[in-house]
Amino acid sequence: MKLIIQIPCFNEAEQLPRTLGDLPREVPGIDVVEWLVIDDGSTDRTIAVAREHGVDHLVRLTNNKGLAAGFQAGIDTALKLGADVIVNTDADNQYYGPDVAKLVAPIIEGRADMVVGDREVSGIEHFSPLKKALQRLGSWVVRQASSTSVPDTTSGFRAYNREAAIQMMVVSKFTYTLETIIQAGKMLVAIDHVPVRTNPKTRESRLFPSMGAYVRRNGISIFRIYSQYEPLKVFWSLALTIGLAAIVVWVRFAVAYAEGNGKGHVQSLILGAVLFIAAVVLWALGVIGDLLAAQRVMTQRTFERVRRIELELGVQPSHYEPGSARAAATTDGGDAAPRAASPRIATLGGAHSEDPRREGERVPL
Repeated sequence: MKLIIQIPCFNEAEQLPRTLGDLPREVPGIDVVEWLVIDDGSTDRTIAVAREHGVDHLVRLTNNKGLAAGFQAGIDTALKLGADVIVNTDADNQYYGPDVAKLVAPIIEGRADMVVGDREVSGIEHFSPLKKALQRLGSWVVRQASSTSVPDTTSGFRAYNREAAIQMMVVSKFTYTLETIIQAGKMLVAIDHVPVRTNPKTRESRLFPSMGAYVRRNGISIFRIYSQYEPLKVFWSLALTIGLAAIVVWVRFAVAYAEGNGKGHVQSLILGAVLFIAAVVLWALGVIGDLLAAQRVMTQRTFERVRRIELELGVQPSHYEPGSARAAATTDGGDAAPRAASPRIATLGGAHSEDPRREGERVPL
């Protein structure tokens, strides 16, 4: 069983040695442990430092595409490199590396497809009381949206088995943490969580310049992601609320009209009409969103099948480079190469045909 630990990085040359020094090379129940660094357009020595410290695999993105894109690129590369289990951790050494063993244990035991590390936020000293309260509130909202029991939904320290990773499709440009939990909950992926330790704070977060930005971005992300999966609930709830407000305004006008003072409350009639029209529009948006949600499910299933076909064909990962000299030698020897394709591949029509490739020959795409 192969475990690949992936680390998305952006200008982390200073922090990366400490992070790598904390990661394990041996994990109980795992035969091979390899490291993968995703360089998200860094302008410092992140790539050179990764090679110097024995990183096995590198993904070098040409420009800064954001954390979510880096995470998705890492998942795709790890799958094509034959990973059975994928662990994601941050480059700032926030998480205690040896807890990787605790993180993958439920997957090895067959109890979970996805495991999220619970930082037990209430005990983190450098988190302010406001941030702790917002973390708890945000996690509660995500739990309601995803129908899961994950206590720390913003934790980036998490593990996926191969099947769960194949199904993951991140569309957010900001962060993957919330979207993947809601997506996994809606897809009925078996999710577990384990307590993990954290290291002392080394620098300020680069994702959130301020607490206001943190609340705004996460709030928008939760609303957008939940709206994608439950458009009827979101838009019909809003339509019902505004519709009731329209009825209240109309009742006020009706009472005034019955008392012979209707002319003085015409504005209530107009406001009620505006609110009612808004409620109808929101109701229609819910119907349209539900139709689009069905299309999204079909698109996601298509994406999953395409990814499986790529894995069967042995398509090379994009923007991939071997890491250290040891890793490059291993790749040349075939041990770390992407998994070989099956001799029989499924066609789009559902039938099976013999793979015409000779051994060692790639089919042009």
